Amino acid sequence: MSDRNNRAIAVLTSGGDAPGMNPAVRAVVRTGIAYKLDVYAIYEGYQGLIEDRIVKMNWSSVSGIIGLGGTVIGTARSKEFMTREGELKAAENLIRRGIDNLIVIGGDGSLTGANIFSTTWAELTAELEAQGRITAEQRQAYPELRIIGMVGSIDNDMANSDMTIGADTALHRIVDAIDALRSTAFSHQRTFVVEVMGRNCGYLALMSAIATGASWVFIPEHPPEDTWREDLCTRLEDGKKAGRRDHIIILAEGARDKHGEPITSAMVKETIEGALHVECRVTILGHVQRGGSPSAYDRYMSTAYGYEAVQELLKEDPTHESKIIVSHDNRVVPVPLVETVKKTKAIAAAVADGKFAEAESMRGIGWSQISELVSLNARVRPDKAPDENSPCIAVMTAGWPAPGMNSALRTIIRTAMNSGFRVLGVEDGVVGLVSGKFRTFEWMEIDHWAGLGGTKLGTNRTLPEERDFYKIAVNLDRHNVKGLIILGGWTAFAIVNRLYNARPNFEHFNIPMLCIPATVNNNLPGAEITIGSDTALNTIVEALDKIKTSADSARRLFTVEVMGRYCGYLALLSGMASGAEYVYMHEMGVNVDMLQKHTRELVQHFRNGRRTALIIRNENANPTYDLNFISSLFEEEGDEFFDVRQTILGPMQQGGKPSPFDRTLGARLGFAATRQMIKQIREKDYTCGLVGQTGGEAQVFDYDSLIKTVSVKWQRPLFQWWERYYLITHTLAILPPGAVDLDDD
Repeated sequence: MSDRNNRAIAVLTSGGDAPGMNPAVRAVVRTGIAYKLDVYAIYEGYQGLIEDRIVKMNWSSVSGIIGLGGTVIGTARSKEFMTREGELKAAENLIRRGIDNLIVIGGDGSLTGANIFSTTWAELTAELEAQGRITAEQRQAYPELRIIGMVGSIDNDMANSDMTIGADTALHRIVDAIDALRSTAFSHQRTFVVEVMGRNCGYLALMSAIATGASWVFIPEHPPEDTWREDLCTRLEDGKKAGRRDHIIILAEGARDKHGEPITSAMVKETIEGALHVECRVTILGHVQRGGSPSAYDRYMSTAYGYEAVQELLKEDPTHESKIIVSHDNRVVPVPLVETVKKTKAIAAAVADGKFAEAESMRGIGWSQISELVSLNARVRPDKAPDENSPCIAVMTAGWPAPGMNSALRTIIRTAMNSGFRVLGVEDGVVGLVSGKFRTFEWMEIDHWAGLGGTKLGTNRTLPEERDFYKIAVNLDRHNVKGLIILGGWTAFAIVNRLYNARPNFEHFNIPMLCIPATVNNNLPGAEITIGSDTALNTIVEALDKIKTSADSARRLFTVEVMGRYCGYLALLSGMASGAEYVYMHEMGVNVDMLQKHTRELVQHFRNGRRTALIIRNENANPTYDLNFISSLFEEEGDEFFDVRQTILGPMQQGGKPSPFDRTLGARLGFAATRQMIKQIREKDYTCGLVGQTGGEAQVFDYDSLIKTVSVKWQRPLFQWWERYYLITHTLAILPPGAVDLDDD
């Protein structure tokens, strides 16, 4: 580590606010303090930099902000900063405080401005010295300005990043609003046009269309055909004839036709009402999309961004290149700022020039495939309707229910039927597979399944025994099943494995079998995030917010137990997203020394003025040190300073409506699995596999390779990408030894 860690850093937020900015600011401040840096916050963005609204931060300066929307240090668009004198004032104010490291959280314009400020730093300091506003010694002491950026934008329009700060929360707002609108639309047989934000990026529109089962979506990157008016009205009319009572049409604010002309919500409304003579309502969601408390993802990922931004400043960089911190395949990495902004502008230019396929490709999340998926799920009938002689694919759910299963089922059924396959649903998991409880689906009966929690097929944790294999084989043969798709957690993984191993004795098991990972525990190989785990995480974080709020008038320690079996995903990331002081999980172990250390630390902090603290325990963290033991220990040792309240969240973590992420993940994995299944059936490929997502795209993993990557005893992967966040969580939660500060989250 260089001597740069003896210097000061500053953080500012600029441009439009985005949920998740506060967790990022908190992470920057506390990481800097943990590494013994002087940390400053610049209030009101670049305007505050000019007006010298630069405040030194301490540990408690960012207490209680992790769950707040917007940005507590304010933001503003500054025209003055774009002038020479504005830049001179900004540079002078930084130098007077010894700051030559600047972390900027904002959109591409804010980050570009920061980079220009950095590249002209030498000229600015020379001019300041010539004017007598700084000394030669000061100019020599601060020869460069290091810039590290984080992209705060709900639009998710920055290249090189899977997700920008605020985009996930905005998607939550949009989907919640559309879910609410749908009940009214259904009641009145009405059509709604919903306009969402995104500037020239269709991410929010496209993903919300998948998550809500929209009838049509307009996005800049995939403009409709010139006949879109007639096509839209035909689809709506066909839907009504097929029994669809409601229609949701989603429009990105930057929607265009193939000739670059805007498509507005008023145009869509006028088209529908003029051609179909029905009432159409327009809802423009506006700024509500970027307001409110950040989602669990925007809390933990923004926290990781802030931590990594400081780490990047602590490194020597001979290139002096400005960088931004982004997420790529669930990894937080630095990338060059200038190159990223250039690529982002190239995408916008491709759209403007009508190079839509190129623009979709540069977006990098399988844009054209997702557009195909939206179109498929919006249809009211398959292209090639299957009949009783069509080959059959069976689908079932196993293990505990997971939010998002129904979205996956809906996509599996429609993808298979649209390719001419019959689809049979196996009810009640293995029990139904053994007893022959199969059912045939109709296209429209699953129309509104995308937003439903649980599983419409029913499920249980039963595993097939050797005595069951004959009955299962008979049922598969009787229904002419050519392929089997199973959604679920470790139970589903084990079912496929058992049927695969029984093939030498049962020839009817020589069919392709695929597992789709769906479990709140997030403990399957080949899937870094499983269907259902995001909803569970958000449910936990929302509950923790309420629990912590209840301690406003008392000094209190909360101990909370969450699900996960032997996987600590829910425990660690909910702790990271809620600012928990300690997280206990099976992977890291729990011992007496750890508990004694944590007890002493908390007693000292409450003695110094802390009012509340939070401990998260994974349900199987340790069989001896259970929640009662931990709660009793802290109660005994801290009796004079705080009360202890314990909570076991229980099955509520598996319930409720699936989050937008789980809906879209279910649809994407269901789509990928069904296409893979159809391909294998046609090629007579009987490989068994798991369809997961380890990066941006769904992938198929064969069982022989997966089994080598798991601990069968603990039912989890040997390596889990999120374990690296353990250090971050505890670095930011507890005041470093020797530092004096009051209050906390």
